[in-house]
Amino acid sequence: MTEHRSGFACFVGRPNAGKSTLTNALVGTKVAITSSKPQTTRHAIRGIVHREDAQLVLIDTPGLHRPRTLLGERLNDIVHTTWSEVDVVGFCVPANEKIGPGDKFIAAELQKIAKRTPVLGIVTKTDLVQPQQVAEQLLALQEVMDFAELIPVSAVDGFQVDALTDLLVRKLPEGPQLYPGGELTDEPEQTLVAELIREAALEGVRDELPHSIAVTVEEMLPREGRDDLIDVHAFLFVERPSQKGIILGHKGERLREVGAAARKNIEALLGSKVYLDLHIKVAKEWQRDPRQLRRLGF
Repeated sequence: MTEHRSGFACFVGRPNAGKSTLTNALVGTKVAITSSKPQTTRHAIRGIVHREDAQLVLIDTPGLHRPRTLLGERLNDIVHTTWSEVDVVGFCVPANEKIGPGDKFIAAELQKIAKRTPVLGIVTKTDLVQPQQVAEQLLALQEVMDFAELIPVSAVDGFQVDALTDLLVRKLPEGPQLYPGGELTDEPEQTLVAELIREAALEGVRDELPHSIAVTVEEMLPREGRDDLIDVHAFLFVERPSQKGIILGHKGERLREVGAAARKNIEALLGSKVYLDLHIKVAKEWQRDPRQLRRLGF
């Protein structure tokens, strides 16, 4: 009988380094929202990888950055807290971008935990470049800090995703299952639904807007007398009236598109038809207001 390993791993890196896409690829389903906009992830979402010999719990953290708001500070706190609690850390650097000051800043922070927690260097998005560029990026990453392992991967075409899972599992302690088989995340469904709405709202909006968007699900209930329909009532918060206009679009068209895209993903998540009731509210400067941050779940 081979021993069973179980434990926690997290991916860290600059915003938009491919951490959420990689988490989803390892879990085999969507548990973290992805977007081309930086700072998409705001919660440490847990995805669970089940194997005969192991259970790997992945924590997808927000991107570490130099904060400009109270929200930014709180997101960085989530990252540091997560690092201190996991068994292994994967530091993600995209293959198609030069290693810069942001990466070096994160590496310097990781050095502080590297003595007690193994840190893997991961070159992501290898599908976007030639093999020669991948090799050069691995060499460049090697110079940044002393990693326990180095590996190139692509979450998009599956290149070395299983090999990365093997490497992470090897670093876990021996132990029993931490979650029942079949569970893929321990996030409440309402949190995941709110994240899917925010993901849909982020698509195609202007650069200044992503940080200003927050979503809360006020109510999620099966429709009375129907076992095939769930009513979801949600609020999409922005910071200024002008931003409300951007999300709403001409005659409410943009909001309808957001609702339709979000509903499709929510139905896939819940395995049921969904009626999505979505309203926009202005919460002035919520990113800087401790009271409003608490109300919005930060």
